[in-house]
Amino acid sequence: MNNDIDFQKVITAIKEKYEVDLVTLAFIQPAQFEYALTWQYAIGNINNRLKRIVLQSGKGIAGQVFKSGKPMIVRNVFTEYPANDLFNYPIIVSEKIKSFCALPLYKKNKVQGVILLGYREENKMTDELFEKILYNIHIDFPKYYGREMAKS
Repeated sequence: MNNDIDFQKVITAIKEKYEVDLVTLAFIQPAQFEYALTWQYAIGNINNRLKRIVLQSGKGIAGQVFKSGKPMIVRNVFTEYPANDLFNYPIIVSEKIKSFCALPLYKKNKVQGVILLGYREENKMTDELFEKILYNIHIDFPKYYGREMAKS
């Protein structure tokens, strides 16, 4: 599907550019009855558990961003998610993420994937950094863009 882009190289550059602890990409996979999202590329990950996470549209971070088509920022996981709800966000738990943003990657006016940039420290994802990432996503991610194109 995405043979023309070296995603590992792209996310490595993004990790260095924004000095984040983790960058991971989820793409849609055909599933039995609907689509499922899986984290397929990662840099800075603690283990490979994240690649076994499978989310339905609307579930988990990737599923929520994919379904809504809107980026999200979480400055502090502990203040924004109840501890007993974290099992619904396996990437946060398995990668010990405490602050992150996740953006939809659009192509042809449809969300094709989700990119997550995370820190293992609270409050490291600032509004300023989030705005910078949003603004630059089409440059950082060739052939994709971060917002649905205006329909004329």
